[in-house]
Amino acid sequence: MAKKQSSAEKRHRKSEERRLRNKSAKSAVRTSVKKFVTLAQKKDPDAETALKEMIKNLDTAAGKGIISKNAAARKKSRMHRFYNTMKAHGTAAQ
Repeated sequence: MAKKQSSAEKRHRKSEERRLRNKSAKSAVRTSVKKFVTLAQKKDPDAETALKEMIKNLDTAAGKGIISKNAAARKKSRMHRFYNTMKAHGTAAQ
């Protein structure tokens, strides 16, 4: 019995560590998306740099399995489309 209990405790401990690590990575992705959208809407020249940083965060999270690769690709596609719209028309897109 003691072995089962100790392994369950370790399993719980490790899952908690992973949960916090995943939470941090997801938060970084959301923050970089918000930063990019804000800069793009203001027509800031740093928007392109923020887009590259956002893509890096998405690819990292997808590579680690924190978000699915399809979700990362979908978000990158939408943000590229948003950036191109802002760049071409200079108007706010939603």
